Amino acid sequence: MKRFQLEFVRTLYRTSQIAHESSSYLLRSYSTSLSNGSDYSFKSFNHHLYKGHNGFHSDSVKTFTLRSTMASDLSIFMNHERMLSTQTQVKTPPAQAKMRGTQLSITSPGFIYEPYKPRVKIPFWKRLFTKSGWKRTKDDMMLEVKNAYAMAKLRKKGYSKHQVYNDAVKMYKEINTLIANGDKKSLRKAVTEKMFSELKNEIKQRETALSKVYWELVEPVVKIRTLRARLIGVDKKDTEKVFCQLTLEVLAKQKFEAYDSKGAVVAGDKNKEVLVRDIWVFEKSLFHSGAYWRLCGRISPDAVLSP
Repeated sequence: MKRFQLEFVRTLYRTSQIAHESSSYLLRSYSTSLSNGSDYSFKSFNHHLYKGHNGFHSDSVKTFTLRSTMASDLSIFMNHERMLSTQTQVKTPPAQAKMRGTQLSITSPGFIYEPYKPRVKIPFWKRLFTKSGWKRTKDDMMLEVKNAYAMAKLRKKGYSKHQVYNDAVKMYKEINTLIANGDKKSLRKAVTEKMFSELKNEIKQRETALSKVYWELVEPVVKIRTLRARLIGVDKKDTEKVFCQLTLEVLAKQKFEAYDSKGAVVAGDKNKEVLVRDIWVFEKSLFHSGAYWRLCGRISPDAVLSP
């Protein structure tokens, strides 16, 4: 009887030792995960122990007991997880580790958000008495709300309509002059990457047929107005990180003349003014220091007007 009691005491002692060592190891692993900043170790620990709140049986939790087999299995499991975590950290390529501390900077969204299209007029009675008219009225109101919000954002940043229009006319003149002269180096700075690719191809095709192009803007422009204003967010957690796109209609008188390789006039007349309607989309980052307006797209107008 005494021998049986002695063996029973030894068994209880070994069980308590295993449970204590296992619990201590779990606490050390948790502490190490936090101190080392090891996201993988912490998530593995948290996931397997608390997934569905069934990591341990409820009866065992209530009675605060931990069997020796469970403790030893859990200890082996945690050692395995710790080894995997260490191997993952060691095998991380230096390039990826470097990229973790690097923030990518977006210079342009690369597309025109909600390109402008003229709204077809509908009768007043249709707006009031038909479902399609109600939907159309709602859509028109949303378009105006977006325009107003974008313009308010610009004003908050210190821009006025007069200033924006002056900058737009200067850019309109500068970009057209660069295109006519085939100055791709300077053109790259005035337009977005996507727009530059398109203009570069246009210049290349033109130079195969024409030797020289004369272009002149007759100032002041006849008319300039905003057709659409939009904001494009790049970070859902920061509403200040946005790009602004303004779709402007420019109505201006221009002079144009094109020459072949022999210097002969093959198109246009530089002594004649032509009234031209262009729709350009200008873009600017509102969160990059030193950012400026650039051309990001052109929309074909419905018609080219003549005087």
